Amino acid sequence: MPRIGPAIARVGNDAAVLEEKPCPPSSPRFPEGRFRRRRAKAAILMAACNESIGRFGKTPPMEARNRAMRFFNTAGPVNPEDHYCIPPLERFDLEEVLALVRMKKYFVLHAPRQTGKTSALLALCDLLNRQGYACVYTTVETARTARDDVEEAMRTVLAGLGSQVRSTLGDEFLAMEWSRILAEFGPSEALREALKRWSEVSPKPLVLLIDEIDTLQGDPLLSTLQQLRGGYPMRPGAFPQCVVLCGLRDVRDYRIRSTSSPFNIVAESLRLGDFTQEETLALLGQHTAETGQAFTDDARETIWTQTLGQPWLVNALAYETCFRRKAGRDRSRAVSADDIAEAREALIVRRVTHLDQLADKLREDRVRRVVEPMLSGADEHAFSNRDVEYVRDLGLIARDKPVRIANPIYAEVLPRELGWVLQETLDLNTTWYVDADDSLNLDRLMEAFQDFFRRHSEHWKNRFMYEEAWPQILLQAYLHRVVNGGGRIEREYGLGRGRVDLLIAWPRGGRMREYVVECKVVRAGDGLESTVRDGVEQTAGYMARCAAEAGHLVVIDRREGRSWEEKVFHRQQRSKGSVQVEVWGM
Repeated sequence: MPRIGPAIARVGNDAAVLEEKPCPPSSPRFPEGRFRRRRAKAAILMAACNESIGRFGKTPPMEARNRAMRFFNTAGPVNPEDHYCIPPLERFDLEEVLALVRMKKYFVLHAPRQTGKTSALLALCDLLNRQGYACVYTTVETARTARDDVEEAMRTVLAGLGSQVRSTLGDEFLAMEWSRILAEFGPSEALREALKRWSEVSPKPLVLLIDEIDTLQGDPLLSTLQQLRGGYPMRPGAFPQCVVLCGLRDVRDYRIRSTSSPFNIVAESLRLGDFTQEETLALLGQHTAETGQAFTDDARETIWTQTLGQPWLVNALAYETCFRRKAGRDRSRAVSADDIAEAREALIVRRVTHLDQLADKLREDRVRRVVEPMLSGADEHAFSNRDVEYVRDLGLIARDKPVRIANPIYAEVLPRELGWVLQETLDLNTTWYVDADDSLNLDRLMEAFQDFFRRHSEHWKNRFMYEEAWPQILLQAYLHRVVNGGGRIEREYGLGRGRVDLLIAWPRGGRMREYVVECKVVRAGDGLESTVRDGVEQTAGYMARCAAEAGHLVVIDRREGRSWEEKVFHRQQRSKGSVQVEVWGM
């Protein structure tokens, strides 16, 4: 496990012992032994966390009980005294980073929001200062309000840097000199000259870690990068030996009123990844070790499969479950998969800041070009490689191929956000579609949607910013408005699928009853009957995979010149395997 570092090596011999420990009783969904190896790796990682947390946070190992109760962190850098955490220096290839510093390289560390970038930089700063460098962490985020005012931006950047140098190193030089340098050299040369003079008087080689670099825009960003590039040949005697730029985007996207990158001296562009499954389990294990509250196998699996290790989501689900919700604060009660599902829904409904910021990006054209064909299941798309790189840097889509939404929670948030206005304004009552035995009458609900689509689709299609995906968004918003009153909807969509699959889970008789709804669109050149035939087979296949008790196929005809009398129908059709599917045309 190359990412884990030396602490793992010292406890690696424990793996054989851990492998022999019995697992809890199996469940139908999670067979016995499924987590045996992962638990062993997670336990080894926890041992490394105990040791590394002491080094990083200057606190005793995890076994010490003379500190306040720790919790899952969802805001700002981690503090090991307060937060459960994976040691930041274990989350990237530290050996590579230290080699780049020694070789006097300038490089980029980037990652989506709230993945641990700042925590990693602060930990790296502490380590480098212990290794004989003069290293300073600074953020330029406060200069974003300067917009295109280079002088104001540079004043803010230099003031912040001077303050950080004083507090981190006890060095007063920059704090005393930056204003005189700015007055003498002007904003286009002040940063370069300040770093030059500071390097010349520093007894140690300088390393500068600049966070939130891409919050600068336009001329201030261009000037900052050009001044760093201008001083690069003078390193290390008269300029910082190493500069690390940290932000949301890779340096390739720093194109400001220029046809090429203004910072072409970058040696490497490193990306901070999500948690591995072992790291996710280790984080949860810290809570269990300190409080005694366990997570069931189902709960651990649900956290992993819903987040795929996105650090903020992992922490937010666990915090919502174990600290915010009253039932979860009972440490004698194990956390279940149902608890995690309820926490997930609460985060989405509250539109918490992380998810709201993500949804706000949907308004950008280059994001729309990537996301829209996934929502509609289209085979064709108009996005470029640059579009994909940008959306991947935002964390919206997975890092590997094929192009797909990064995790199931994001996949749930996107269509909900796009259909939010409709969900909030529809006058629907869940009880209208619930029978006396508390079962969901899906036939009645689909019949109501068919009538709604015929009456109002022309009005609503012009209100959705994602014009090619509006039928799928409309269907999901309508169903969600009703089903969310007692059940839940799970969604599957993606490029080239030619359909959107919905799984409706509704509680009745002490268990969840599941129903499949699939949506397909007939476009110019498509045949209605061939589309229905393919859709019936796909719906039957999805029903078998989910063990659903009923399936519905929605076929939306978008061909020109078709009347509503031709488009609207309801019939039953069987698959080749004799599975009955309700087919709704509209």
